[in-house]
Amino acid sequence: MHILFIGDIVGKPGRDCLKYYLPLLKKKHNLDFIIANGENAAGGAGMTEKIFSELRNTGVDLVTGGNHIWDQKDIFDFIDGEPRMVRPANYPVETTPGRGSGIIERKGRKKLAVLNLIGRVFMKPVDCPFRTADRELALLKGKADHIIVDFHAEATSEKQAMGWYLDGQVSAVLGTHSHVQTADQRILPNKTAYITDVGMTGLYDSILGVDKSGPLKRFLSQLPHRLSISDGRKLFNAVVIDIDEESGKAVSIERIFEII
Repeated sequence: MHILFIGDIVGKPGRDCLKYYLPLLKKKHNLDFIIANGENAAGGAGMTEKIFSELRNTGVDLVTGGNHIWDQKDIFDFIDGEPRMVRPANYPVETTPGRGSGIIERKGRKKLAVLNLIGRVFMKPVDCPFRTADRELALLKGKADHIIVDFHAEATSEKQAMGWYLDGQVSAVLGTHSHVQTADQRILPNKTAYITDVGMTGLYDSILGVDKSGPLKRFLSQLPHRLSISDGRKLFNAVVIDIDEESGKAVSIERIFEII
């Protein structure tokens, strides 16, 4: 089973990059499932129904979220009714719209669940991601054959801890949020694929996907400045994971870092 997971898509450059590069990857890797973190896909912050449909039409099977998932008010109009859009499962269950995991299927393939979690270190307080993972894995038992985890977190230590915690319980633990791809992809001892951060898909000559001028002014003046996204060279960050169809154990994980 060949799975492509795409790092945080940032604004229109990220979406344009996806449209250009995804057909090439489908042909090269014979992909079974395509997952993308889309929490920054709408103008660099949040998700709208229109842009969600655009990502789905491009070929993405399921879209994950993170701390910016609520930045566009449009999200509240469709997330409850959209099983292919998930948000972090460790937001409060009783009050948060949407769902923390989704299951994607393809004829002749095992069912694949995608669990979305968010970290707590240097992030806004949420429920414990580790205990939430325990709860969600128990709920997914018998509903899906294999599980991929998108752990949207700031601290590398917290991400590594989650990798070790879930080693052998899921097929992959993939970090998102930092927009900077790490070079530590590996197969953990109990055959879970791991990377601290998949990176981003968006404007290459930028600061985390936005035009350089805004962040530089903020750093130099310590005053608020508007962030914007223009156009230019684009970066495509992703990983391709090969999973044994029967056992769910990861066989390989390959980084993709392409400038377009």
